[in-house]
Amino acid sequence: MQRPTAEAPHATGHRVDQISECPVQLDDVDLFSPGAQEYWFDSYRILHEQAPVHRIPGEGGLPGTDAFILSKYDDIAMVVRDPDTYEFYNAAEGDEAAQAIFREQGFGTLGDTWDSLRPTMEEHKRHRMELTDPWVALPAAERHTPMIERAAHDLMDRWIDDGAVEFVKAFAAPLPQTVITTILGFPLEDMPMTRQWEEEQVKRFVYGFSHKNLLSVEDEKANAEALVAFQHYIGEQIEEKRRNPKDDMITFLLNVEYGPEKRRLSDAEVVSVVYGMHIGGNETTQYALTAEAMLLAQQPELVEELRADRSKVRFFVEEALRLFAPTQGLSTRIVTKDVTIRGVDVPKGSMLHLRYGAANRDPDLCPATDAIDLTRKNPGRHLTFSMGPRVCPGAGLSRLEQNVAVNVMLDRLDGLRLAPGANDLTHQPGIMLGLWELHLEFAKRGGLD
Repeated sequence: MQRPTAEAPHATGHRVDQISECPVQLDDVDLFSPGAQEYWFDSYRILHEQAPVHRIPGEGGLPGTDAFILSKYDDIAMVVRDPDTYEFYNAAEGDEAAQAIFREQGFGTLGDTWDSLRPTMEEHKRHRMELTDPWVALPAAERHTPMIERAAHDLMDRWIDDGAVEFVKAFAAPLPQTVITTILGFPLEDMPMTRQWEEEQVKRFVYGFSHKNLLSVEDEKANAEALVAFQHYIGEQIEEKRRNPKDDMITFLLNVEYGPEKRRLSDAEVVSVVYGMHIGGNETTQYALTAEAMLLAQQPELVEELRADRSKVRFFVEEALRLFAPTQGLSTRIVTKDVTIRGVDVPKGSMLHLRYGAANRDPDLCPATDAIDLTRKNPGRHLTFSMGPRVCPGAGLSRLEQNVAVNVMLDRLDGLRLAPGANDLTHQPGIMLGLWELHLEFAKRGGLD
């Protein structure tokens, strides 16, 4: 997501230039107020100590019910592992008018195709194993390593002689977009256009208000119409792959024999899978790469430690993912029966906001929770990709991209540092932790390790 300008105004709703103040007590905590991103980590400490199950009155999944923010690791892990008690709620469906636009003008909503592709948890597992894992899960995703390396070096070649770069626009954003575009089989020359649709895909999670990521009625309509256009673009790519099959995910989806009945997918189902892969393969990896570059620029001793032992790069990536989870939280669970969590009664119909970013900094998870520790045991034991049956399907691909990118930075950049006076390190709004910009300075490294 790019910082709004006068030529590209942000969506209506909360202003993004109103800045919250650092909370000092529980009454000050509002994770969803404008500017709260700059103080989330302070808020998490307060929630951990005073309200690990924090009520949001009147904001539940049914009329008259409440929402609850969960911030402790064990609580969120328990919820995501129990899909019967804590039913999944699709946070990206839009209002009824938006859903009607998808059904009347496009290929239907994601929920519509989920009903045919993965109506049960058993079918959800099959969906992953047969449709997405062969392309984006490890170890299968490792075959993309040469392509990712080429893309990373090609991007860096464009600015490495300058000694300075705005990292988000020049590397962190285009790398994952190039990778997922190649895997899906979209034409690379279409990336400026598909980037606009990708920003529409995440708009509610950046510019939406409340924990439900709501857009105004006007923005819901405009967003649905833009995404219907994206669906039709995917439909055009489907027809092209029928005429000219390639070694890409769309061609694979058109020819896969799915499920015990070995059936072919409908066009609407293919569109749904491709749509989901596109949204998952872009922004979140961009934010992770940006956070990793920021950490390397801030901690030169960390760079030297990684250069001395490249086996530690994967530990660094996991620690960065834990500390700066790209998706800090989502309201994606509805309680199906009355439960009690940490002594707090949570009635049936309540909505749970799972604050993954807070869980990752839970002092009960690991010591020195706010620091990078490359010797930490079980470094992948965080909730950045969630866990359980709905763990992020693209987690393996994202990890692969980050490991490749960090190694390329270590190989080619010396003296990496934040450009003096050029960074305010402010974050975009919404529930995704992404820097608007990251200005770096460096020297070109003389040789490869």
